[in-house]
Amino acid sequence: MKRYDLRHLKTEYEPRMKEILGEHKAGEVAIFLFEIGDFTPVQKSADLVKECGYELMNSLKFNEVDWTIVVKK
Repeated sequence: MKRYDLRHLKTEYEPRMKEILGEHKAGEVAIFLFEIGDFTPVQKSADLVKECGYELMNSLKFNEVDWTIVVKK
């Protein structure tokens, strides 16, 4: 299991998340933490996970501005 904090990227987290998913080992769980703002990034991240062939295992609000998703291939 690896955790990736993408909050510092603000709304520009998608290219980095896609890069990580492309390098991530099959069968290993990845946890992503990113900033959501208006909730649009939640659906975008779910779509990206599906596009990359991963299963979205969990998605939850971490605090007032951050979101966490758990994925596995």
